[in-house]
Amino acid sequence: MKTIKVSMVIASALILSACYSQGGYQPTVDTYNDPNAYRLNQDAAECKQLAQQSAGGSTVKETAIGAGVGGLVGAAGGAVVGAFAGNPGMGAAIGAAAGGLGGAAKQGFTAEDRFRNAYNQCMSGRGHKVIR
Repeated sequence: MKTIKVSMVIASALILSACYSQGGYQPTVDTYNDPNAYRLNQDAAECKQLAQQSAGGSTVKETAIGAGVGGLVGAAGGAVVGAFAGNPGMGAAIGAAAGGLGGAAKQGFTAEDRFRNAYNQCMSGRGHKVIR
């Protein structure tokens, strides 16, 4: 029963991070003296698609890997702490849940950063002044 709860928590974290990933981000572009300002919408759409391809849909995959690794490390640490408290199984379950969520979040944010960097570089490469 505890394993099912831990699995549900990790699955929920994966789903939420996948929904957020590469969501509504669009770089801020300064169009003042931009000779390519008329192409801004077209370039933004094309660069977003290229950035998603560059990330390779890796946000979900990397989030899952982070959750797995974090869960294993958390379970090991939780089992040690739980052993001192007299219940290593409960400690492992709590450690796995906490480690899984932390690992999933870290990996998801890393993949999201790569998406944003690719998006910004593409827009800059097309002559736009990207502010963030």
